[in-house]
Amino acid sequence: MAMEGVRYVTDEAGKRVAVVLDLKTHGELWKDMEDVLVSHSRKRERSIPLEEARAELIRRGKLDG
Repeated sequence: MAMEGVRYVTDEAGKRVAVVLDLKTHGELWKDMEDVLVSHSRKRERSIPLEEARAELIRRGKLDG
């Protein structure tokens, strides 16, 4: 069953290896998927405590103290 606005890229064996989404049809879904992918890619980054991040933003003048 084909879905509107979705195309698959296949390898030589016919196995699906990628997908192409029509952003006019699925733009909001892509935004959600992109957020998940970014979050996943940052999983191993060092976290910063909220107060430390807040203090740094105040120091840089990006947030009122």
